[in-house]
Amino acid sequence: MTLPDPRRPGQDDEETGLGPTRLRDLVVIAAVTAIAAWILVRYNYNDFPPLPLLAGVVLYVLAALEVVIAFVVRSRVESREVGRARGQLHPLTAARVLALAKASAILGAIAVGVWAGLLVFLLGQQDVTAADQDRPGAIVGLIGGVLLVCAAMWLEYCCRAPEDPPAVGDS
Repeated sequence: MTLPDPRRPGQDDEETGLGPTRLRDLVVIAAVTAIAAWILVRYNYNDFPPLPLLAGVVLYVLAALEVVIAFVVRSRVESREVGRARGQLHPLTAARVLALAKASAILGAIAVGVWAGLLVFLLGQQDVTAADQDRPGAIVGLIGGVLLVCAAMWLEYCCRAPEDPPAVGDS
């Protein structure tokens, strides 16, 4: 008995999970995480310490680093400076950058979910002083998560191989 080939002819990369990160997958991750975070916060908010305003600042730092990396990768890919020679973007490094982008997109979606779940809970607590003080920090974290997802998706886009130029005799 032979097992069927998991990769059928004509099947594109997106169907095998090797394609670009899909936005709908990130939305599902964020939604499930938001629900879990809301439930967690709803039953444990009294046990949490006050939320600092800059609690989500690390997300901004990660997003900024990925934007810088994206500019470098984009310039090397567009000028076809990908290879093993000195000064070129090594293909293994490009693969690692792509893995970083994919992981960061998932991390950003999780962060968006956590901060959104917390923020939804805090918006429902109108008469609680602690909730009023925690709202700005949750908003900063939520925006940082969205920025990280955007930066990661752009970095992933910058890792794509450029289209082949038309042949000299083609018109």
